[in-house]
Parts: sequence; structure tokens; C-alpha cells
Amino acid sequence: MAYTKDDPRSALATATRAPAETAGGDIAAPQFLDFSVLPPDVTTADGSHQWITRGQNFVMIYTEPAAGDLVWRARLDSEQVVLLIDERSSVRGTDDDGVVHEATGPALLVVPPGQSSLTSTGTGPIVQLLQSDEAEWAAKASNAAAYAEPHPHVAPLELWPEPVGGYRWRSYSMSDVPADPKRFGRIFRTRAFMVNFMPPSSGPRDLTRMSPHFHDDFEQASLVVAGTYIHHIQTPWGTDGTKWRPEDHVRVGSPSVTIIPPPTVHTSQAIGWRTNHLIDIFSGPRHDFSARPGWVLNADEYPAPTD
Repeated sequence: MAYTKDDPRSALATATRAPAETAGGDIAAPQFLDFSVLPPDVTTADGSHQWITRGQNFVMIYTEPAAGDLVWRARLDSEQVVLLIDERSSVRGTDDDGVVHEATGPALLVVPPGQSSLTSTGTGPIVQLLQSDEAEWAAKASNAAAYAEPHPHVAPLELWPEPVGGYRWRSYSMSDVPADPKRFGRIFRTRAFMVNFMPPSSGPRDLTRMSPHFHDDFEQASLVVAGTYIHHIQTPWGTDGTKWRPEDHVRVGSPSVTIIPPPTVHTSQAIGWRTNHLIDIFSGPRHDFSARPGWVLNADEYPAPTD
């Protein structure tokens, strides 16, 4: 892995390791799902547009809402994470007890298991993250066929401990998170997810400060919500040359999500001259990020497993 010295990730225990061996089955191909050019999977009667995609352990619903539209009403067996992307994103939600909750972005919400609803009270993007064992929703994903068989290099989801105080509606506003150069982004976790709600950046990334790295056994979903990026992804070569894959250097707009499989080497390059904004999503939570003091901003509510 390659990080600049002032990148907080340079302190991770995995930062100096080499890519993992490719034994254990074929490495999956990256998936580039650019909603700026793909038609929505769902258009509601009130005019909201929704794209439904998935990874091995999660389902994502990306909604460009019409104000006042009921964009979600369903029952789940597990928590869901809701991302309110910017100041235009706002919702009125209900939980299983019928309690009404209001929230405005940018923010991360956790909705408890059971019956819930979300009505958009703004026009900004809303992103929902569900566990892929919510089979009804996993089947709706436009890329469901890519997971007809589990990807062998991705570890199955193992839920982390239950939240302190039990399940309830939780809201984390990004305005409450001060900048800290010693911390990598703005990281939150639940039992099933870890989200790095990176702050927006201005202008292209410095090409001399890239960060190619890999993950042993978990996917990364890179959600672009503003600007333009190039995702650089390199699949390690094994002994079977028939399985070799050319490098990917794919330009995506916003909104888009790229599914990055392990153990590919990858890094993302913002190239838009205005605002660029990327959010990283993992399922389940990352142990290496969790081990860094102060990185996970809601660690007091969602504890890490104990040995």
C-alpha cells in the first residue's frame, strides 16, 4: 500500500503489506454504476427517481426525490442507514412505534428494525443502505445477477455487537464534526455498516499524492455524489494468465457508485474543477479503522467486538 506520510491511513497496521494471494477463486470484476447516464430503476408517481444496486453484503437505494414524496415504507428485520447528502436533503420519518422524526442533511441516520417510512421534505439526494439478507430488496437490485453466486474473496457479514441502549432512531449531523487532520474523514459505524462521509473537496486531486491500496476480504463501495472521478483499479495477477484482467481507469460522474472487489489495488482521483464529493461504504465495519483512537465518531454507541 502507498500513502503519503501525512495521510492518516499511513499509520494503519496493514499499510506496508503486499496484496493478498489470489488463491480461493476468481477475483470479481469491478462494477461501475453511473446513475448520471443510467435510467432510474424506479420512478414514483410523484416523480422521484430511484436506483437500486447491491454488493455482496448490502443493498443501496439512491433517491433523487420530489419534495413531499413518500419514498420508503417497508418493514425490515435489521437496521438501515440513511445518508442525507447535502443541505437540500431532508426527511420526515417514522419508526416501528410510529414516532415521527425530522432530519436535515448533511447527516447520517440509523433507522431501527421494524416498520419505517421516509418522506422527503426537500429535493436533495437520499441514500439508504440495507443488509443484503433483506432478500426482497436484494432481488430488486439492477446488478443482482452479479451476485447469483457469492464472491469467494468477500467475507460474509458478521454483525457487530448491538448498540448501547438498544435499537432506536439515531441522527448524526456532519455540522457537529470538526475538522481534524489526524482523523481520516468522518467515520460512523453500525452493526453491519461503516460509512466514511468524506468532506467535499474543491478541484482536482494532486496526482503526486495518490493512495493505491487493497483490502483482503471486503468490498468497498465508492459513492460519488458530486463532481467527476477516475477510479483506478488493478487486479493482481495469479499464476493462471487466462484470468488476468487489464487495469481499469474508469471515469464516472455523479451520482455513481463503484463496487471495488478484494484484493484489487485501487485509488480514486477527483478530476472535476469544482466540488468533488465521495463517500466510502463498507459492510461490515472495518477492524483497522475501528482500532484507531478517535476515528469512529459513534464508537460509544456501537461498540466493537471483544476478543
